[in-house]
Amino acid sequence: MKTPLFAALLTLAGWSSFAQQSEIFAPDGKALKGYDAVAFFRDAGPVKGADSLAYSYKGAKWLFANRANLEAFQANPDAFVPQYGGYCAYGTSEGHKAPTEAETWTIVDNKLYFNYNRKVKTSWMKNRDERIKQADTQWPLIKDKP
Repeated sequence: MKTPLFAALLTLAGWSSFAQQSEIFAPDGKALKGYDAVAFFRDAGPVKGADSLAYSYKGAKWLFANRANLEAFQANPDAFVPQYGGYCAYGTSEGHKAPTEAETWTIVDNKLYFNYNRKVKTSWMKNRDERIKQADTQWPLIKDKP
């Protein structure tokens, strides 16, 4: 997927200005669209968090499905925060921020990654390790950019 086409799709989807505002992907201020970051590790998939089990970290509100997950996150948030703030790993490897869908999650070397959609995840998986290296290089350059 070429960067200009990807950016055009984001613009058409109405996400381009929002998706680039913060180091953490947090629509409506909720990290990961309100999904429990710890659940991806413990429950092997997306689980919605509850507003009553919230924790503020890196300028975003993180929601959790249960008190044990909240406490695990509070004890070591960096163990659970997704790479690239929850923005698309493929997009980050290309040098830009893009929104993500919870169903595109992957855990690699005990790190959580997301992608824009399933089609993009399929492309990312074809050369995942190289994309991660590229994204690791790009992220410090783009994480604070609007």
